[in-house]
This record gives sequence, structure tokens and C-alpha cells, in this order.
Amino acid sequence: KKKKKKKKKKKKKSLITMADDELEAIRGRRLAELQAQYGGKQEDHTKKEEAERRESEMMNVILTQILTQEARGRLNSIALVKPEKAKMIEQMVVRMAQTGQIHGKLGESELVRLLEQISQTKKTTVKFDRRRVDSDDDD
Repeated sequence: KKKKKKKKKKKKKSLITMADDELEAIRGRRLAELQAQYGGKQEDHTKKEEAERRESEMMNVILTQILTQEARGRLNSIALVKPEKAKMIEQMVVRMAQTGQIHGKLGESELVRLLEQISQTKKTTVKFDRRRVDSDDDD
């Protein structure tokens, strides 16, 4: 009787091992499918990151050539508070330099004037809309 029990246990173990092997094979095939499917997207993502890095590096080089250290410091201070506004200013300054509107280095006072011009064109308004509550004092 003991020998029969051992044989049954061996059969169960071999079935479990076989199921594990099949499961591993399925997992391997699925992993290969996913890597093939998303591998291209990952490469595209890294290419985009690389292009963005090169663009920001080029922008920094141009800004270094255009702006004085004081102006660059002011722009960095603005970037800490309002990153979107700083990006917009950077792009505007680079565009101005490329079109020949800026000759030489742009100082802090000129940058402040540009900031004032931008601020005048975009006034932020805050409108308070108070809710009116119907009170039933007639009760």
C-alpha cells in the first residue's frame, strides 16, 4: 500500500511540474509579445526625451549668449515661481535674437521692460461670484 501512495504522489508532482513548465512557457511567450509591442513605443519615448533634452540644451546655450548674468538670474528666479511664464519669455527672447531684434547682450533692465510689456498685455482679473442663498424667514 505504501508503494502505491508514493507512486500517486509522484504522478501529482509530475503534473504540477508539467503545469508549472507550461505556465512558464506561456509567461515567456506573453512577455515576448509585450516587449515586441511596447519595445517600439519605448524607443520612441527615449527619442522624444533625447530631442527635448537637445532642444533645452540648445535654448540654454542661446540664452547664455543673449542674456547677461543678471538677466539670466532674474529669468531663473521667475522660472522658480512661474515656470510657464519663464518658458514663454525664453522662447520670445530666442525668437527676437533669431530675427535680429536683439543686438548684443540683453541686460536686466531690458528684460524687465520685456516683462512689463508682457504683463500689460495679459492682465489677470479675479471675479468674485457670490452665491445668494434663498432664506426662508417667512416660516
